[in-house]
Amino acid sequence: MQAIMEPIFHITYLSTVIFIGIIMIRKSKGNQYFKLFGIMSVTLGLGDAFHLIPRIIALMTTGFEDHAVSLGFGKFVTSITMTIFYLILYTIWKKRYQITNVPKLDIVIWLLATVRIALCFFPQNQWFIYEPSITWAIHRNIPFAIMGLIIIVLFYKSGVRHNDKNAKKIALAVVLSFGFYIPVVLWAQVHMLVGMLMIPKTLAYVWVIFIGYGEFRKSLK
Repeated sequence: MQAIMEPIFHITYLSTVIFIGIIMIRKSKGNQYFKLFGIMSVTLGLGDAFHLIPRIIALMTTGFEDHAVSLGFGKFVTSITMTIFYLILYTIWKKRYQITNVPKLDIVIWLLATVRIALCFFPQNQWFIYEPSITWAIHRNIPFAIMGLIIIVLFYKSGVRHNDKNAKKIALAVVLSFGFYIPVVLWAQVHMLVGMLMIPKTLAYVWVIFIGYGEFRKSLK
């Protein structure tokens, strides 16, 4: 059943976010806010494709262990593109509220992103091993989690201040994404079923994209 349902989910997800992203980029008509949403959506889809396509192949052929290298490389790419995703989301927050003069916050966000990406390049991550180091998975996700926490606080506080329901929804979606993702980092190698939490984690990101797409559709009217 997993070999059938999971590929269907992944293909639907990748097709949806990439298609929506391309639409927003092409039809944004110079609106940088919606263009950023489109770029973020395409980045999410293309980045996840590096991991999910090998996963689909593994499910439909000889299993995950035989595809450790391609799956590991996909995780490596996805780790970097997800960091870029949050950099774009941070920029979207600034565009949404026309915030320009926050140099200290800019430095913190970019420093966390740089550290996160740099940690991904360390060989201790053991990307190409079937059961890599959990310790390094935790290390590289610490700056990523801090980035996520900052994004949550920024969108939630702005949502309350401006009575912006969609901003509060974005904050909630990021909370949910990390709530589902953290158990996977810590326990997926011990309990295989924990890895299924990546599906609702993915849906949380889809929710963020759909919030932006919904605003984009309203702007066209």
